[in-house]
Amino acid sequence: MGLTNTSVGMGAVDSGLEIRKQAPTDKVVAIAGNPNVGKSTLFNNLTGMNQHTGNWPGKTVSNAQGWCKTGRHGYVLVDIPGTYSLMAHSAEEEVARNFICFGKSDAVVVVCDATCLERNLNLVLQTMEISDRVLVCVNLLDEAKRKHISIDLNALSDELGVPVAGTVARKKKSLDRMMDQLDDLVDRETALTPFKVQYDPLIEQAIRIAEPAIRAAVCGKSPAGGSDAAAEAGEAAAGEVATGEAAARDRAASAEAWNAGEAPAETGNATVGEVAKAAAISPCCDSPAALNPRWLALKLLDYDKSLMDELKAYLGFDILEDPAVAAGVEAARDYLKAGGLRPEQLKDKIVSGLVKAAEAVSRKAVHFQKEGYNDGDRRLDKVLTSKWAGYPIMLALLALVFWITITGANYPSALLSDLLFKVQDRLLDVFHYIGAPEWLTGMLVLGIYRVLAWVVSVMLPPMAIFFPMFTLLEDSGYLPRIAYNLDKPFKCCHACGKQALTMCMGFGCNAAGIVGCRIIDSPRERLIAMVTNNFVPCNGRFPTLIAIISMFFVGVAGGAGNTLLSSLLLTLLILFGILMTFAVSKALSMTVLKGVPSSFTLELPPYRRPQIGKVIVRSIFDRTLFVLGRAIVVAAPAGLLIWIMANVYVGDLSLLAHCSAFLDPFARLMGLDGVILMAFILGLPANEIVIPIIIMAYMAQGSLLEFDSLTQLKELLVANGWTWVTAVCTMLFSLMHWPCSTTLLTIRKETGGWKWVIASFLIPTLCGFALCMLVAGVAGMLA
Repeated sequence: MGLTNTSVGMGAVDSGLEIRKQAPTDKVVAIAGNPNVGKSTLFNNLTGMNQHTGNWPGKTVSNAQGWCKTGRHGYVLVDIPGTYSLMAHSAEEEVARNFICFGKSDAVVVVCDATCLERNLNLVLQTMEISDRVLVCVNLLDEAKRKHISIDLNALSDELGVPVAGTVARKKKSLDRMMDQLDDLVDRETALTPFKVQYDPLIEQAIRIAEPAIRAAVCGKSPAGGSDAAAEAGEAAAGEVATGEAAARDRAASAEAWNAGEAPAETGNATVGEVAKAAAISPCCDSPAALNPRWLALKLLDYDKSLMDELKAYLGFDILEDPAVAAGVEAARDYLKAGGLRPEQLKDKIVSGLVKAAEAVSRKAVHFQKEGYNDGDRRLDKVLTSKWAGYPIMLALLALVFWITITGANYPSALLSDLLFKVQDRLLDVFHYIGAPEWLTGMLVLGIYRVLAWVVSVMLPPMAIFFPMFTLLEDSGYLPRIAYNLDKPFKCCHACGKQALTMCMGFGCNAAGIVGCRIIDSPRERLIAMVTNNFVPCNGRFPTLIAIISMFFVGVAGGAGNTLLSSLLLTLLILFGILMTFAVSKALSMTVLKGVPSSFTLELPPYRRPQIGKVIVRSIFDRTLFVLGRAIVVAAPAGLLIWIMANVYVGDLSLLAHCSAFLDPFARLMGLDGVILMAFILGLPANEIVIPIIIMAYMAQGSLLEFDSLTQLKELLVANGWTWVTAVCTMLFSLMHWPCSTTLLTIRKETGGWKWVIASFLIPTLCGFALCMLVAGVAGMLA
C-alpha cells in the first residue's frame, strides 16, 4: 500500500533515478510484474539491505533499486512499479514502459503469479515486444500447487522463446536457480527470437507498411540528418498504400477468422511458438538498448503523446518529423482507414490480440487438475463483497481492530510513560547538578523532552498494534475487497473507488493517506481524495477520542465490556467521518472539481495466509517507527513553543492564558472554550499533545502534565465547565479540523503548490466549525 519510510516520508523527494553500480561491469536488470505477484518479496530477498530509494524523474512514483551478486555477475536490480499493462493509462504504467524502453537495462525479469498466469502473460507479451532480453519468473508455485495447478515451465519457455524460471520468492534456492538463468541470459551472444503477437491482419499489414522507414530512422540515421534507406522505405510505403482498399478487401476473410478466435489463414496448422518464430523480426542493432521497430510502428499508429515525448528525448530528434517515417505512418493509417478500422478501434483490437495470444500460450503450459481450484475464494467473496454482508463485516472488523488496539495499548503505554518520565527526572537531576539556568532546564527538559515523552508514550503502543493488524488485512487480500465494496458509494460521489484504500491508510497516518493517493490516476479524483482524507482520524487523534469516550460516555472503571463499548462508539464516530468524506467528495465533484468518475482495474488477489513474523517486522520498522520519528521531529519545536507561551507572562497571565481568553467567546459558540481551541491550534504539529495542553492550561502550569487516571482527569475537566455537550463538540472538532503540519506539507509536495494545501486546511475546519455550532445550538435550545 505504499506506507513505508521510502514512499511516505518527507524525504521521498523527486530526486530522479540514478543507477548506482558498485562496479562498472555490473548489469542493470528491471524487475517488472503485476501487483500482488510477490515482486517486492523477490526483490527484497535478492537485495537484502543493499537498496536505494527515490522517485522516478518528474513523477510522484517511488522507485527502488538494489544490488546482488552471483558467481558470474553483479546486478543492479530496479524494482519498477507494479502494473497490469504498458499502455500507460497511469503514472505507474508510464514509468514501467519508459524504463523498459529507454532505461538501457541489460535484461528484464517479469514476475508472474502462477495461480493466474494467463492474465499475467499480457504484461509479458508487451514486454517482449519491446525487448528480447526477457526472463519470465513464474512465482508463487507453492500456491499454485495447493490449488492443484501445474505449470509446464519448459513448454512455456518453448512457446515464448525466452527463458522461464519457476520460483517461490520466500525460498532462496528457487531464487538461486533463477539467477543462474539470468546469468545465462545476459551472457548470451546471439539474440533470442521471442514470441510475436499476431494482431488483426489489417494491423499486421499496417505495421509492415510503416516499419521499414522506422527501422531506417532509428537504426541507420544520425539525429541530425536523413538517410537514403529511410527515403526509399517511405516511397515503398507510399506505393503500397495505393492498393490499400483492394488489399483490405482481399484480407476480409482472414480478418473474420481472426475475430472468431482462429489463427490467420497463412499460419496453417503451425503451433503458436512456430508462428512466432517464423514471423520474428530481428532487432535492428545488436545493442540491448536498441528499440524494436515493429513495436515502435505499432505505437506510432496508436499515437501516445507521452511516449512520443519520451522517444524524442531518448533519440534526440522527433521521429515523426522524418519525412519517410511520417509518410510511412500516414500510409499505414490510410490503409487501416480503408480497411474500416477507425483510430478509436485500434487500441481495442491491439488489446484483443494480446488477450488471445496470452490465452493461446497459457493453454499450452497451464494445466488445472481441479477445475474449481478457486471456488473457496469465490465463496468468501460472495460473502465479503455482498451488498448485505459486506458493509457490516467491514464495520465489525474495524471495531475489532480498534478494540484490540485500545485493550492492548493501555498497559504498555503506562509502562512506557513511567519509564520516559523517570528519564525526565534523571535529566532534571543532571541539569541541576551542572547548575544550568532554570529557564534552560525548563525549555529543554520540561518543554521539549516532556512533549516528546508524551508523544512517544501515547503513540507508540497503539501504532505497534494497529499497523501490524492493518498489514495483516493487507497481506491477507482483504483490503482490495474494501475498495471493491466502497467503489459504488464513491462512484455516486463522482470520485474513485481507490479512495477507499487511501482512506484506510489515513487511519494510521493522514500523511500516508495523502501519499497513497498516487494510486489514483485521475488528477481530479486524486485531489478529492487528498482534500477529504483528513475526515478519517489518524492514529494521533485516537487517544483524545478514546479518553473522552471513556470519561463521559462509557465510564472509567475499565474492563472488557467498557473497552468493547468504547470501541463501538469510536467506530460509530469514524463511520460519521466516512459519511462526511462521501458528502464533501460529492460537493467537490459538483463544484470546483467537476467531472465524471473514472473506471479502473482492481484485482481481487487470492486470499493468502499472512507471514506473521515478516508482517510484524515490516510494520514496526517501515511504518510504526517511521511515523513515530516524523511525529517526534514536528513535536520537538511544538514543545518549545508551548513552554514559551506557558512561561512568558504579560501582566498576571501567561501568553497561553491571554490567547485562550481571546479565543473564548468564539469557542463558546462551538460548544468549546478558549483553552480547548487553543490546544487544537498548538497541536498543529502533532494531534497527540492536545489533551496535555488542555491539562496544562487548566492547571496554570508551565509544562505539560500527566494524570495517573482518567477519573482525576474527568474531575479536572468538569471543574473547568465541561459537560456532555463539551465532550461531543470536542470529539467532533477532533474529527473535523485542520490536518497536522506533516500532512499539510505532504499535500504541498504532492500537488506542487499552496492552493490545495489551503483548501485542505479550510474545508474540514469549516465543516467542524459549522457542525459544532449546530450541536451546541441545538443542545442550548433543549436545555
